[in-house]
Amino acid sequence: MQTKNRCAGSTTTAFILAFFLVVFTLVTVYLFVSKTWWFPETITPIGHEIDVQTQRTLWLTGIVFVLSQLGLAWVVWRYRNRGERARYSHGNNTLEVLWTLATALAFIGLGVLAQFTWAKIHLAEPEPDAVVIEVLGEQFAWNFRYPGPDGKFGRTRTELINSGAGNPFGIDRSDPAAADDIVVPILNVPVNRPIELRLRAKDVIHSFFVRELRLKQDAVPGLEIPLRFVAERTGDFELVCTELCGMGHQRMRAPFSVKTAAEYEQWLRDELALLQSNP
Repeated sequence: MQTKNRCAGSTTTAFILAFFLVVFTLVTVYLFVSKTWWFPETITPIGHEIDVQTQRTLWLTGIVFVLSQLGLAWVVWRYRNRGERARYSHGNNTLEVLWTLATALAFIGLGVLAQFTWAKIHLAEPEPDAVVIEVLGEQFAWNFRYPGPDGKFGRTRTELINSGAGNPFGIDRSDPAAADDIVVPILNVPVNRPIELRLRAKDVIHSFFVRELRLKQDAVPGLEIPLRFVAERTGDFELVCTELCGMGHQRMRAPFSVKTAAEYEQWLRDELALLQSNP
């Protein structure tokens, strides 16, 4: 009598768990296929390539996920307690070798397919007509430096760095080339122009990330790291720090705007006029 009760309890538990696994898997597949929660539309050519690689990876891992979860549900139900003597397995070396090789091939294959996109991001030569902008991360703010009409960045001096006084880069305004350098807490770029950001950090590691660019790059103290892209669509977006950098990490955000060529040039003129009126 007690054995029958235990078997009945095992059957109920096994059914509930197996049913949950099947429903959970089906709901997950639906959310993936319907793209209920998905990435915002990318605004860069490289972003489209990254999305293709992401989709490829998700389809491969998704198939493995579905098969493993349905297999687990079957095992839970098939090997529930029926009052029989328990059995165990020492494993299957052939199966272990096969799935290890399959995992390695999938991992290496995804890496091979992604290498050209990775190279475009990290190894591409800078465009001669690129808009160059210096980016400085510090606890807990982003600042951006644009060259003036002369197209040159002026001299900086460490002892002049003073974020509270509006000089986070330590610009030496006595240098003629630095007199027209523009420093702002917002990032504006022109549409359909190659952009080169030069990332630096003043204190700890920060990380530059804009969802719509599909680009994430650490800013490391003592290093200047280039990040290049072309934005194909105008709009207003958000730059966030995605490296835990202290107690105020969640506040480290900055507006990011892609403007038409005319709007961008007008914005630069307005900022330059403001700088010259408040030397």
